[in-house]
Amino acid sequence: MKTVTFCGHSQLSLEEEKRLFPLLCTQIERLITLGADTFLLGGYGSFDTLCARAVKKAKEKHPHITSILVIPYINRTYNNEELYDFTQYPPIEKVPPRFAISKRNEYMVQKSDILLSYVKYSFGGAYTTLCYAQRKKKDIVSLS
Repeated sequence: MKTVTFCGHSQLSLEEEKRLFPLLCTQIERLITLGADTFLLGGYGSFDTLCARAVKKAKEKHPHITSILVIPYINRTYNNEELYDFTQYPPIEKVPPRFAISKRNEYMVQKSDILLSYVKYSFGGAYTTLCYAQRKKKDIVSLS
């Protein structure tokens, strides 16, 4: 079985969301047919929410897949928890809070076989995560 994670910019225009959602659904369906059954999601921003919605939609047809919200902070409330099967906190409790998201992203890449990305700019957290996945030689599916 394969694990998929996602990385993309936190803010998307409504036009981008409308264009990306069917692409995400198509790619997620393709990955499921190739053996993907676990999806790790970050839960921050427009792209993460769009991905969680697409995985939840795929779950209607493929109830065996699992959607996991990987949280960077143990003591916070997260939006849209109904989109996920459960939450997971990676072993980053000793990481200073300002580095928690980037360390959580690295953990998600390490635990994944495939990264589904939408990265348009060569700066920011999504770009850093994409570069990390490239260094780790992960399979990368780009939507940009």
